[in-house]
Amino acid sequence: MSLRDFRRAGHAPTLFAAFLYFDVSFMVWVILGPLGPFIGEAYKLTATQKGFLTALPLLGGSFFRPIIGWCTERFGGRRTGLVGLGITVIPLLLAWQVADSFSAFLALGLLLGIAGASFAAALPLASSWYPPEQQGLAMGIAGAGNSGSLLATLFAPRLAQAIGWRSVFGLFIIPVVIVWIVFFLLAKEAPGQRRIKRWADYAAVLKMGDTGWFCLLYSLTFGGFVGLTSYLSIFFHDQYHLTKVQSGDYTTFVILFGSFLRPVGGALADRVGGYRLLVGLLGAVALCMTGVATLPAPGVALALLATGMGLLGMGNGSVFQLLPQRFPESVGLLTGIVGAAGGLGGFLLPSLLGILKDKTGSFGAGFAVLAALACTGLTVLVLLRHPWRRTWPREAAYRAGIVPRSEELADSYAATV
Repeated sequence: MSLRDFRRAGHAPTLFAAFLYFDVSFMVWVILGPLGPFIGEAYKLTATQKGFLTALPLLGGSFFRPIIGWCTERFGGRRTGLVGLGITVIPLLLAWQVADSFSAFLALGLLLGIAGASFAAALPLASSWYPPEQQGLAMGIAGAGNSGSLLATLFAPRLAQAIGWRSVFGLFIIPVVIVWIVFFLLAKEAPGQRRIKRWADYAAVLKMGDTGWFCLLYSLTFGGFVGLTSYLSIFFHDQYHLTKVQSGDYTTFVILFGSFLRPVGGALADRVGGYRLLVGLLGAVALCMTGVATLPAPGVALALLATGMGLLGMGNGSVFQLLPQRFPESVGLLTGIVGAAGGLGGFLLPSLLGILKDKTGSFGAGFAVLAALACTGLTVLVLLRHPWRRTWPREAAYRAGIVPRSEELADSYAATV
């Protein structure tokens, strides 16, 4: 596959619109993370409370993603995206003008989940323009919109110091409205008749064992990425006593790797197979998080977290290269279901880090658990290889890297003899 073939196959304006939609939505979804030190100081929150506050938007995303996935299947990604962007303005407006207590922000955190649910509309809208062998790169490019978290961590703390943290919510309404206009003008549905799924289709997919495995894997890769994105500002501030702006800058540096390596992960997965790539990535993530668990010097922790986040970002692209190979007719539906699992994993991570910090007095235990979970995902992949070789369609197994390239060449040779 060449970049020329990729450009000819798809629709660049829709891909760009999907990227912007996901980008601004991700910015809004994680806004409580970089503002967490400000909110925590204002309401005198414990580590557990701060972890729960930053985690709730991720739980909300898990709730809304299957709904957005269903709407994408039924009404199309363009219509669903426009409605989703419009609703995203509501919690920002309430946080700016109405919310005045910790409990109120907990409720708004759940409503912010509608922004995280954008995944279930943006990725199918973009990937539907491309053939299966190019969908990993297409979803990687659209999914690189998680770089919107960079905007939140880089600008939100600075704006909070300049104009007050509450006003930041109101200011972030402006880019959401701009992206709504751009999305309206550029996004198009892929040609071809859309097949409306019945409830029986949903039940059939949920009953398949591979659905659960994809949910587990994505809860580790995307859950780890978004969970750390939401919580690292608090970690750097509380563990290393950095200023709120410095904590946001450290978090921005870490997120930079995860965001922009996601399309690299998608492209590599298209080339070597998402399965093969994901095995190596999870092993390396476990090593990075083990290093962070020792709570090294700030510079060392920054390097380990940046490397780990880059690997998790590539892992996100790998999982979504595998998804259309296994479920080519249900990408929109599975994107919502698997995305919900990723959001749930993201919700559990900040909550776990906060609880263990209060229980043990250290952040190390939480990162040690994260390393153990990455090892668990690696073990699951190794154990799944043999049954997947038997149950996946042969061509899909080749593209996923479950069946080695050498066997593919041998099969092709045997077919011609």
